[in-house]
Amino acid sequence: MNILDKKMMANRQSNSYQRMMEHYDDLLTGRKWWSRIYMRFIWNEDTNLLARKVLDLIPDDFRGRLLDVPVGTAIFTAEKYRRMKDAEIVGLDYSEEMIAIAALRKETEEIANLSLEQGDVGELPYANEIFDCVLSMNGFQAFPEKEKAFAEIFRVLKPGGCFCGCFYVKGERRLADLFVKKVMERKGFFHPPYDTFAEAESRLRSMYGDDVLTEKMASVCLFRCVKPQRESTENEQ
Repeated sequence: MNILDKKMMANRQSNSYQRMMEHYDDLLTGRKWWSRIYMRFIWNEDTNLLARKVLDLIPDDFRGRLLDVPVGTAIFTAEKYRRMKDAEIVGLDYSEEMIAIAALRKETEEIANLSLEQGDVGELPYANEIFDCVLSMNGFQAFPEKEKAFAEIFRVLKPGGCFCGCFYVKGERRLADLFVKKVMERKGFFHPPYDTFAEAESRLRSMYGDDVLTEKMASVCLFRCVKPQRESTENEQ
């Protein structure tokens, strides 16, 4: 993908989110009757339950550096981050509109340990092995270059660090797959290709080894991985 194509895709995605922004949180959380119908009919999914299960993978007394990518509007994570007083949290998103809303939520809910940055998950602006945990909730279906995203997250995660989150997988619900192809892709919210659940599990195990937990929830793969420790060399011993 050349630079022009990437810019066009980024502008398309940014414009798509901007048009939808006023309804975005309502849609995700099912706070309105129409959003509850949408989540139930199309996805057969409870996003609030899914978010709780993902966030429960990270203890409230977590100490260390955590990267949240994409941070989105922080609608699901704000309460959790307010409890994680000993953590240093970085929220990164490509969308400036998302960052702006997350910044407002950070200010109004007084989340002192969260910093927000605009950036590309395919080219993370961080040193190797700098984060103790990486969280990615419902992001990979939107990432145009998924291979680079997986590789970059692995790069910035410390050995022994945790990578957890969830993302859409194809082949589990025909109506959801059709909606993704006919609506979400055309509006620029999702970008193929997508893994099946089995392919997603195989991908994670190929990178993280045996310390991988996965769970299928409708058309979503929920996961928790631990990056293997480096083997000691004779010079290090």
